Amino acid sequence: MTNETTRREFMQKSGTAAAGLWLAASHAARVRAAETSSAGQINVGLVGVGEQGRVLLNAAKDLPGLNFTAVCDIWEYSQKYGRNYLRKFGHDPAVYTDYREMLEKQTDLDAVIVATPDFVHHEITIAALEAGKDVYCEKAMSNDIEKARAMVRAMKSTGRLLQIGHQRRSNPRYIHTYHNLLKKARITGTMTNANAQWNRAKVEPRGWPDKYTIPQDVLTKFGYADMQQFRNWRWYRKYGGGPIFDLGAHQIDIFNWFFGGAPRTVTADGGNDFYKDWEWYDNVMAIFEYDTPDGTARAFYQTLNTTSAGGGYWEMFMGTEGTVKIAENPKWTRVYREAHAPDWEKWFKLHYLEKMDMPGPQQAEAGKVDVRETAPLVAFKIPVTLSKPIHQPHLENFFAAMRGEEELNCPADHAFESEVAVFKVNPAIEAGRKMTITDEDLAV
Repeated sequence: MTNETTRREFMQKSGTAAAGLWLAASHAARVRAAETSSAGQINVGLVGVGEQGRVLLNAAKDLPGLNFTAVCDIWEYSQKYGRNYLRKFGHDPAVYTDYREMLEKQTDLDAVIVATPDFVHHEITIAALEAGKDVYCEKAMSNDIEKARAMVRAMKSTGRLLQIGHQRRSNPRYIHTYHNLLKKARITGTMTNANAQWNRAKVEPRGWPDKYTIPQDVLTKFGYADMQQFRNWRWYRKYGGGPIFDLGAHQIDIFNWFFGGAPRTVTADGGNDFYKDWEWYDNVMAIFEYDTPDGTARAFYQTLNTTSAGGGYWEMFMGTEGTVKIAENPKWTRVYREAHAPDWEKWFKLHYLEKMDMPGPQQAEAGKVDVRETAPLVAFKIPVTLSKPIHQPHLENFFAAMRGEEELNCPADHAFESEVAVFKVNPAIEAGRKMTITDEDLAV
C-alpha cells in the first residue's frame, strides 16, 4: 500500500468519524435552539464592530427573526457605529467593551458573531461556546494552529454550532459549480491544476480620529502595543497571519473543497519587498500539491499588496476538457471548453451552463500570432446569480442550522482542514523549502 493510499484512506475514515460526531452535536444544538424561543427569535451579540463586523452587520440586519441585543468592541468609535447602525433597523443593543462582561450580563443571547482580530478569535469563541451560545466566527480561526485546534475541540465537547466565515461555501454560484459542474458533469474532465489570486493596490496605514484614541491602559489590557498596531493589526505577527490569512484563507479553502481534502505539500516564497516597517510579507506565492481520485493536482496561489495587477480576485480549476473560473464577482466567472471535449449540449439543457455570443472563426484567427498557439477556447456563463450581500447566505445558513432547518456549510472541523494548509505557507517561506502536511497536522 502506498503512502498516498494510506493518506487518502485516513482522510476518508477521519471524515466519516467527524461527520458522525458532528451530526450528534448538531442535533443537540438544534434541540436547544428550538427551546430558546417559541417564537423562533434568535438573540445575537456581535463582538468586533470593525471593518468586517460592519460587513456582517449589513448582511444580517434584515434577516427575519434576529434581534441584535448586544455589540462589543474595545473602541468607542466602533461601539457608537454599531449601536447607531442597528438602531436604524429596529434593534436596540446594549454596548460592551469586554466580551466577558457581555457573556455574563446578556443572559438572553442565543448566538455570538465574532469579527475581531484573529489573535483573540479562539478565546472569545471558546468562552461563548462554553456559555451555551452558538458561534459564527470570522476566518482565519486563529493565528495559532493549536488555538484553532482548540476551537474545534470546544465545538465538539460543548455540542454547540461553530460556523467559520468562509462565505463562499454558502454562495449559490460556488455550490452550483461544485455539485453540478464538477461532480455531476465533470466539466473539466480530469482536473489537473488550479490557480487563484487576490491582489490589492498600495495603501497607506490606517489612521484614527484623535478624539477616539484609545487610552494606553485599555490597549494594554486587550493585548495591543499601541493605536497604530490596533488599527493595522493584520500586518503584525502577534495579531494575524498577514495577507495569506487575510485573503488567501478564503481561496485556499476553495482549493480544499473542490479537490476534496487538504494538500499533502506546500511550497512558498514571499517577502517584505515594499512595506519595510510591516512584519508580514507584502507578497506571497504558494504551490499546493493535492492527491485526488484522478491523480496528483497542483494549485498555485498569489496575493500581491502593492499592485492590483489588472484587478480581479478569482479561483480557476483547469482540466483536460475544460476550465472553470469562478469568483464572488460574476464578471470574473467563466467556463471554457477545450476543442476536443465531448459535446456539452446536455449541460445547456439542464441549465448548468449558458452560451455566450462569441467572435466568429475569422475574428478568432485574426488574433492568433503563432501557429503553435492553441485555438481560442469557447467561453460560457454560469447561470447562477446572487442578488444579496455576499456574506448573507452564509449567515442565513448559520441561523437556519440553529433552527434545525439545515446543516452548517462550514463547521469548524471542515474549516480547520483548510486552515492547516494556510498555516503552512508562512513557515514554508521562512524555511525556504517544501513543507509536508501530515495526518498529525490534520488531527483534532
